[in-house]
Amino acid sequence: MQPAPSVAQEVGSEAGFQGYLQLLGARARSEGVSERTIAEVTQGLTFNPRVVQLDRAQPGSNSGAIPAFEPYRRSHVDASRIARGRQQLMAAAREVATISARYGVPGPILLAIWGHETDYGSYTGNFDLPRSLATLAYEGRRRELFADEFIAAMKMVDRGVPRSRLVGSWAGAFGNPQFLPSVYLRVAVDADGDGLADIWSNRADTLASIANYFRDAGWRPGQPWGLAVSVPDELNRERLGTSLRSPRCPRVFDRHTGWKTMAEWRALGVVPRSGAWPADNVMATLLEPDGRGKTGYLLTGNYRVILDYNCSNFYALSVGLLADEISR
Repeated sequence: MQPAPSVAQEVGSEAGFQGYLQLLGARARSEGVSERTIAEVTQGLTFNPRVVQLDRAQPGSNSGAIPAFEPYRRSHVDASRIARGRQQLMAAAREVATISARYGVPGPILLAIWGHETDYGSYTGNFDLPRSLATLAYEGRRRELFADEFIAAMKMVDRGVPRSRLVGSWAGAFGNPQFLPSVYLRVAVDADGDGLADIWSNRADTLASIANYFRDAGWRPGQPWGLAVSVPDELNRERLGTSLRSPRCPRVFDRHTGWKTMAEWRALGVVPRSGAWPADNVMATLLEPDGRGKTGYLLTGNYRVILDYNCSNFYALSVGLLADEISR
């Protein structure tokens, strides 16, 4: 844990922070944000050392051994999330069907994202977003990212989002799907036509906004995200390797194989743990998150869309598996 800052450090940070707010305001002005919004968003903002402390406490993305997936799966694809997802699916059957038909994304996938991010709206964060974003931008470790998000939050207010809605996680995500402000501006949907894309308290807007994100990221209708499989121990994993890397999250594909068709995987002795094979021509990679002898997963291009939402294999696997359970 980082040591508590001294009074002198806090005073120095606050003085510099107020000057930096002026720079952010000037940038917002140059990008067309109204004077009224600039004043409304920045008035009374102070530096938040707690946000910096939480940011510095985050584990490095490229350090340490990869833990086992199974404990993560048990805690994220749990009986409560499954039951509540099924309840939401039943309660919103007509809405979900309409949204799925429009965007081509299955309802259980949308509900699994919602369930995974905020447990269907149970917790969405209580940090003031502009304060958090401006603090993180001023701190400087990821200045460009957070400065951009601070300006995007101002543009949300200019678009009609009440300033009081700008509350969420310490890192700037908010609402049921935990969007960043720039994502909200890009994909949030006013599904019920009331004039506001309300991803805080409106189920239709929430699900349509997630669906719009997935469609924009390349979701292919009619294809599964993947399936759990048993892999023969004698399969030569070394010959299945891949050099594919993701520039946004470099380690995410380290344990994925190269692409093969479902027919090719079947010929190699891979067997679904339940259900039928997808179409023979569907392409998939193999991931064995807990090593040989444990459950493996054949993962399609739609799995990569879940990774675009959050580039973690554990996250994406759990979303897919939760969606499967919700749909049963």
